Amino acid sequence: MSSTELPPGGEREDTAPRRASARFMGSHPAHWIALGFGSGLSPKAPGTVGTLWAWLAYLVLDLWLSPAAWGVVLAGGLLLGWWACTVTARHLNTPDPGAVVWDEVIAFWLVLWLVMPAGLAWQALAFALFRFFDAAKPGPVGWADRLFKGERGARVGWVQGFGILFDDLVAAGCTLLVMALARHFLT
Repeated sequence: MSSTELPPGGEREDTAPRRASARFMGSHPAHWIALGFGSGLSPKAPGTVGTLWAWLAYLVLDLWLSPAAWGVVLAGGLLLGWWACTVTARHLNTPDPGAVVWDEVIAFWLVLWLVMPAGLAWQALAFALFRFFDAAKPGPVGWADRLFKGERGARVGWVQGFGILFDDLVAAGCTLLVMALARHFLT
């Protein structure tokens, strides 16, 4: 088949991974969310930049949101994020694109929701622990990361979209466990 002919079914599937850009982000509402409102476009350490954005956004939003309202935001954010991460990963032709940082945002909001009120030192410890678990992927985080991975070039489905979020939620759980132990033994 020549490059101009279409395969049977009449549609050409471009499976080459795409790169996220400001133009890409503006092309669909899901991209805005999944790319952390631009924080995922950082050329260096987008996961760390996304987590920093989450920290700042949490502190600002916390001025208006009660703990119960945060619970609603987190539940809605997980569902909305699942959709946004799935759509964006599908459009980028990558099962878990580095530019997708909504997983860091929602997971770190969960950490902050459960450790607050906390001083700056405890918040910084939560940030450092979360970044360690998310980046190094020890033990259960690595298991969670591999559980729903799709093959590069294969169609990204809802399972892979959930997988984008799942390992970060496990990283949040590990962070919360270490934070609870630290508070128990250090205070």
